[in-house]
Amino acid sequence: MGEKRMLIVPVELIKKIDDNRGDMSQAEFIELLIDSQLKEESKQQQYATKEEIQSFEQDMKKLLRSFLEFFVSYGLELGKQSPKAEFDELTSKLRELEGDLGSESKGKEAKIKWK
Repeated sequence: MGEKRMLIVPVELIKKIDDNRGDMSQAEFIELLIDSQLKEESKQQQYATKEEIQSFEQDMKKLLRSFLEFFVSYGLELGKQSPKAEFDELTSKLRELEGDLGSESKGKEAKIKWK
């Protein structure tokens, strides 16, 4: 980038550049904007919305609840005498999930680990 050229732009654009560039030079800032715009067009990342994540969280709770219900009923039908503590723990988990499904889950967040 040894050769330099002059670019004539409106005064308003220069003011926007100067207001947002921080410690960068005008040329560095413009180059950063162009590079980021070109990368963004090539990637086109898609993110989940808040509603989609909340819906996913509710669906996962329903799925976990159905698994717990299955295993509890499966154990009862086999006649296996589960220890009382284990049965009480499963029951409490079912009630907790049922309570979460009934409420809006305020204060709870879905945490998803992306790779």
